[in-house]
Amino acid sequence: MTVREGDDVQLITGFKDFILRGNVIDLAVAVVIGAAFTGIVTSIVNNLINPLIAAIGGAPNLQELWSPQIGGAEFRFGAVLGSILNFLIVAAVVYFAILTPVNRLLALRKQGEVAAPQAPAEDVLLLTEIRDLLAEGSGRSTPTTRRGDG
Repeated sequence: MTVREGDDVQLITGFKDFILRGNVIDLAVAVVIGAAFTGIVTSIVNNLINPLIAAIGGAPNLQELWSPQIGGAEFRFGAVLGSILNFLIVAAVVYFAILTPVNRLLALRKQGEVAAPQAPAEDVLLLTEIRDLLAEGSGRSTPTTRRGDG
């Protein structure tokens, strides 16, 4: 398969367009923030929650809690529990602190966009009627419809 010069230009242009899209940059920022946030949550789980659970279970840390050895192999159920707790905390924070408020904002925004067009106010209708009556009485034709008229 040979690549011609025009294909190279299209390929590079396509890649440049892809990279400069707003959602790709937003995604990159989200990954960096997510990694930093995961570090915080991991620290909370490892340094606060895991020792608390380990203390209740009678082990010095969660890694050694529920760690039976079978045939020389050690099964660390406490470490798995720590990973599950880490995931659940991250998922809960993402859902309650990010997803729920954003969905509410989007719903409010959608309500504002879908609102039915409002009929002219009663005073505008009355003034329009007065204008039309005055135009009829003076023998002029009714002026063209302006913004706000039905």
